[in-house]
Amino acid sequence: MGKALASHMHLIVPGCVAAGVLFPQIFGPITVAVPTLFAIMTFQGALNNTLQQLGQQFRHPRRLLVILGVTLVFMPCLACALAFILFNGNANLITGVVLEYSVPIGVVSFMWVGIFSGNGSLALAAILTSTVLAPFSIPLTLQLLLGHVVHIDAANMMIEMIFMIALPALAGMVLNNVTDGWGHQKLSPALSPACRIMLILIITANSTRMSDYVLHMTWTRAGVALFILLFASTGFLWGILAAKLLHLPHADLVTMCFDCGLRNISSGAVIASQYFPGEVVFPVMCGTMFQQILASLFGKAMKHFSDDAKGARACPTASQR
Repeated sequence: MGKALASHMHLIVPGCVAAGVLFPQIFGPITVAVPTLFAIMTFQGALNNTLQQLGQQFRHPRRLLVILGVTLVFMPCLACALAFILFNGNANLITGVVLEYSVPIGVVSFMWVGIFSGNGSLALAAILTSTVLAPFSIPLTLQLLLGHVVHIDAANMMIEMIFMIALPALAGMVLNNVTDGWGHQKLSPALSPACRIMLILIITANSTRMSDYVLHMTWTRAGVALFILLFASTGFLWGILAAKLLHLPHADLVTMCFDCGLRNISSGAVIASQYFPGEVVFPVMCGTMFQQILASLFGKAMKHFSDDAKGARACPTASQR
């Protein structure tokens, strides 16, 4: 069941987004359970890693630093430049676009990395680091690029990170360590189908936040949505390109693709609604509509090319025959 869901996510995810947008009154209440679902999924994913693997990422941080460079520096600056060109005169839309790409890496990227057999320890290290830096990196980015002074609720952000990521991840890795791999070999596969269903519920619930904007679309919003769709897709491509330039194995390429492409939209929406006019929220929330669909498509594409490469290696050449 888990494999069937994973192989058809590119078809399932658009349906989840549509359901959330069209029926927010039905799926909206699920948002209350999203942090708990995230925690369970993080625990299941962490069962496939060890504390030694996580520590290795920090001792040899080249790949981690590249991911952070793409997500915290390169993409916010590029988004700001393009937003000023395309939406010059509308400060709210420009602010929303920059904020969208200033928030930390999305926790859900860890689940996508697990589905498509990426490097879980690298993904976890990148998520933890970007989230820890977020209370400092977001205000600094907005100040340097736009001149906005924003004070982030660092304590609340840290508490969310601890319960959604740090504690479940630590519990999963410790359990895998003390059971000599039983967590990875037995428990993780057993929990996998349930976690696939949880991911579907999370995507559907988060999509309900876009309902009012999508159902009351204007030409300006449509233009912003198109820009977010195109620019969001480049995040996955930058991750793949960076991995190729570094000549990294396929598992690392998968991780860099999802970590560079997926953002923590929830934190961006909270900041936008607290400190800026309502129009700023729309570009941020557009990410909810497109991110998961793009993730499923890029995951499917990477799996296809990986399978083709394996098939080519397995097929003997004429000289070998």
